[in-house]
Amino acid sequence: MLQQILESLKLFQPEIVLTVVLCASILLDLIFRNKPNFIGGFVIAGLLLAGYFVIEQANGVTQSIFSDMYAVDPFSVFFKALIILSALFVVVFSLQSKELNNGKRKLGEFYSLLIALSLGMLLMTGASNLLMMYLALELTSLTSYILAGYKKEVPDSSEASLKYVIYGSLSSGMMLYGISIIYGLTGSLSIYGINEALSMGGVNLLAPKSSGLALIAANVLMIVGFGYKISAVPFHFWTPDVYEGAPITITAFLSVASKAAGFAMMMRYFFVTYFDAVARSMEGHFTALPGFDWTYIIAIISVLTMTLGNLIAIWQNNLKRLLAYSSIAHAGYMLMGVVVLNNEGISAILIYFVVYLFMNLGAFYTVMLIANKIGSEDIDAYKGLGYRAPFIAVSLSIFLIALTGLPPTAGFIGKLYLFAALINAKWIGLAIIGVLNIVVSLYYYARVFRNMFLRDPEKDSSPIIFQPIHILVTLALVIPTILLGLYFSPLVDIAQASVKMMGLM
Repeated sequence: MLQQILESLKLFQPEIVLTVVLCASILLDLIFRNKPNFIGGFVIAGLLLAGYFVIEQANGVTQSIFSDMYAVDPFSVFFKALIILSALFVVVFSLQSKELNNGKRKLGEFYSLLIALSLGMLLMTGASNLLMMYLALELTSLTSYILAGYKKEVPDSSEASLKYVIYGSLSSGMMLYGISIIYGLTGSLSIYGINEALSMGGVNLLAPKSSGLALIAANVLMIVGFGYKISAVPFHFWTPDVYEGAPITITAFLSVASKAAGFAMMMRYFFVTYFDAVARSMEGHFTALPGFDWTYIIAIISVLTMTLGNLIAIWQNNLKRLLAYSSIAHAGYMLMGVVVLNNEGISAILIYFVVYLFMNLGAFYTVMLIANKIGSEDIDAYKGLGYRAPFIAVSLSIFLIALTGLPPTAGFIGKLYLFAALINAKWIGLAIIGVLNIVVSLYYYARVFRNMFLRDPEKDSSPIIFQPIHILVTLALVIPTILLGLYFSPLVDIAQASVKMMGLM
């Protein structure tokens, strides 16, 4: 047992690093109480070290550790790199955020919680045991609740945190109930053990009134837990209020990294648990075990998510809230890749997440910079911004064009591979609905363009000047957003090499 633990720890280095950084940042906050930038720099160094160990794992290692509790494979490594890169950007954002650096808050504990949140997300990407999935989800959720209400003196922030707790607690309880039913039916919490029990006929999936019905009910409850984490309809109600009330840096982090962790955990659960190896060898793609065709449930949720997210975004005047509904819609787009049920669909989701990281973080970052200067996130306050701050206005326009999915941005490539996977898998109707939703999204993004470039600024409005560090960080997000739209072959190769998931070999 001891030897097994020691061998497992060798593949658990990124998570160990973040755990050490978490404990050390708490201690440093006690020693350097008035130097939050020092702690922020320490956290950045810790994230870079964790990123180094993640890159070291990107050599094709595929192994289950800690008695099948946790999987280290190309799939989890891809999402770990994505989460750590997001965390690095968010820490940099936080160092520049006016709403955080106002002298009233202890930012040392803020960075500690941010590391704890990142650790929980990393654990979600590789969790291969239902109990481990739940614990990782709870670590992520609990820290998210606190960070969402970090501006505790602002009523909207406290309201956001409370709503987040209520919805999160309900969805977690339902997911835990689903886990208990699955354990009772199969006698295992490991997704590999559950798959074996289902494949060997340990559960009669075709029995309409006994174990088959119970398994369907259990998986509906599991979908509730996953749907809450990725902001899918109808589990999205917390998202707009939390995104609007939370500090904008946390909103950006939740919109990208939290969604990535939720998708990683959901895909691992469904693809491994209901993977039919015999059918796949004959048909050449993932095949769900008979009796529970969960792909149609995911397809319905995908349509509802992208449609409702885009339609309600039309009526939003607050840009953070608009981006919140946009984020819901993008979760619907990515769910289309899950419906495809093959390697092409998985790789399309991985490609989409990379480009989504740059364009969505970029949009939130520019909104934060503008809010720092004008003190508002209202779309009407952006009148004439193209004349007052041309570089930031153009950058925000590029990010919004990418979120729409228009060429030559990376957003076009992300959607291109998703729709190609749908069409190749004969999901033509779903692809058409996705295209129609893109048309809708163009309308509400165009409202921002109109205010920035087609409306004159107020008479007393002066030019807005940004610091060089703001320009550099913006460029670090703009350049990949454009470059990956023109030269995307390396990204596609990495994504296709990262679809290997422990249990599907």
